[in-house]
Amino acid sequence: MTLTPPDRREMEPHMEEPMSPARLDNNVTEKDHVNDDGHGAESSSPPDDTESLLPRWNHPRSNIFRVFATLWVFLVMGANDAAYGALLPYLEEYYNITYMIVSLVFLSPLVGYVLSALINDKLHLWVGQRGVGFIASVCHLIGYIISCTRPPYPALVVAYVFAGIANGLGDAAWNTYIGNMQSSNELLGVLHGVYGLGAVISPLVVTNMVKKANVPWNYFYFFMIGIAAVEFILIVMAFWRFTGAAFRKTRAQTAGETNASLRSTLFTRPAARVSWVCAILLLFYVGVEVAIGGWVVTFMIDVRHASYYDSGMTATGFWLGITVGRVVLGFITARLGVKLATTIYITCSIGVDLVLWLVPNFYVSAVAAAVQGFCLGPLFPAVVQVMTMLLPKHLHVTSIGFVAAFGGSGAAVIPFIVGAIAQNRGVESLMPFVLALSVAILVLWMALPRQGGGGSVFRPFLKKILRSRGQDGNMI
Repeated sequence: MTLTPPDRREMEPHMEEPMSPARLDNNVTEKDHVNDDGHGAESSSPPDDTESLLPRWNHPRSNIFRVFATLWVFLVMGANDAAYGALLPYLEEYYNITYMIVSLVFLSPLVGYVLSALINDKLHLWVGQRGVGFIASVCHLIGYIISCTRPPYPALVVAYVFAGIANGLGDAAWNTYIGNMQSSNELLGVLHGVYGLGAVISPLVVTNMVKKANVPWNYFYFFMIGIAAVEFILIVMAFWRFTGAAFRKTRAQTAGETNASLRSTLFTRPAARVSWVCAILLLFYVGVEVAIGGWVVTFMIDVRHASYYDSGMTATGFWLGITVGRVVLGFITARLGVKLATTIYITCSIGVDLVLWLVPNFYVSAVAAAVQGFCLGPLFPAVVQVMTMLLPKHLHVTSIGFVAAFGGSGAAVIPFIVGAIAQNRGVESLMPFVLALSVAILVLWMALPRQGGGGSVFRPFLKKILRSRGQDGNMI
């Protein structure tokens, strides 16, 4: 198929310029962000005015197609990530390998995520969002073409490295793009809800193809090739004018060029504090999400003694909970406030995990898995939303790109650790491990600074403790 550039009239200077994460740097006061002490700072313009100047998803009209293209990318990404768990029992059987070895399918995308984190900002400056979308979709296709041939296991591991590169680049590019629009909390909820929809679809496709249609597991990747080909067409057409030159133009800052390198983002206050806390938080969160989605099938088979089909449906229920939670709770979050609402969601997920661990009944466990997905769903978009509020706009691409890629590596590292533990302690160790990580997620979330000043939510309690001991609370 030949891709035709947009009509020449769209290239005229009076038309809207491509929106990058730094689009407003030259003419709009930034949103609230953390000051040099790491605390929130008030914007110098009213929040409503700043919000009204951000691009909308439906204006200009060409943004509708662009948003749709990013949604399709996240559909592919979700289908990719959820497929690992559904395929796990069949990979073990086909390749005759242990928990430890089969866990390499989770670990190998880490290489791709690391590469994407290192090159993300430079790639945007060089080829723009069009080029990033092109490279990511091609990497998806390469990975799926290798996988559909039912290759030797080492080649399958390499194929998943390409999938990791694609997901890392997509996470960074399109989270940043959507996060800098009006109503970004709701839009990010929809974006990640579509990711969850893809994650619902792929276990259904895998389970029904293998158990109902009696075809080999690798046939699933013909389905993935099809949706990745659509991704390639949509993203290149939608972001045709978003070249490297356009991105560099919109990256210019009001007070001269500001250093937005990865080094300044990670090692210069105040951005470093926000970036590292969010990165570690998402590492644990994405790890928990994919560990449950990836190992719950094996958990249900080995611990709850369910059938292959019923266990596969449990994974579908978990990802369906993720999807519904991201869409529905995204609107509730906008009303309650992202900090309070997300604290409630994480706390509820901890309680549900206790039920999933301690109640030895398949049906209770299946329902608990779906509810846990519902509670965990809004966390990723909430973190992206908080970063766009706390950090200055010129750091969004670099910081969100790094955090998304670093956090995305949790999809590789944490499930691999679960497999290593399961090799020695059994897969029943999954739930207490998830519980420990969920508590760590809650602590990290509460340690984030609050928009508008005041430091983290721990700060008032620490002040009271110090004052009760006769010390200066302002030292915190």
